[in-house]
Amino acid sequence: MMGPIYQSIGKVMLLAGVLLFSQPGWATELAEDPSEAQVRIIAQDLRCAVCQNQSIYESNSDLAKDMLEVIRDKVRAGEEEAAIRDYFFQRYGDYIYLEPTKDGMNAVLWFGPFIALGIGAWALWAALGRWRKSAASNLDPATAAAATAASPSPGSEGDKMQKRIEQELEKVDV
Repeated sequence: MMGPIYQSIGKVMLLAGVLLFSQPGWATELAEDPSEAQVRIIAQDLRCAVCQNQSIYESNSDLAKDMLEVIRDKVRAGEEEAAIRDYFFQRYGDYIYLEPTKDGMNAVLWFGPFIALGIGAWALWAALGRWRKSAASNLDPATAAAATAASPSPGSEGDKMQKRIEQELEKVDV
């Protein structure tokens, strides 16, 4: 037998559960202004001039809000995306882009690491080639002759033995 206080708590919990799980049913899809999507795309690529590494779209600074309004006005006026970007480039320079352009000296930033990596790989390959040649030429003749004698010549007893060992190893299941 439950007391009246437990019945009240149960009713409140039931009501809270119904409200909690019924909220997605109340949700409605908001229709976004089509021009706002273009504003967002442009504003996400432009840097806030007073914030550190934040886009105009993400920043809460007054300047960013003003810049966002300028973008909205220009989009509503029907200006092209490139013209709007150029407008901000003319006022703030290359700094305004969150991702640097691939033109001019910025090309060195984009492609320089790959070129340096290629030059490094080529230098390493050339150094290893020189190292192998010098190691082979520095080998004294007695050591070179011993190394040649130790390796089995084709048709010799050592060669036959090596082939037999390889055949026996192929028969073994590991």
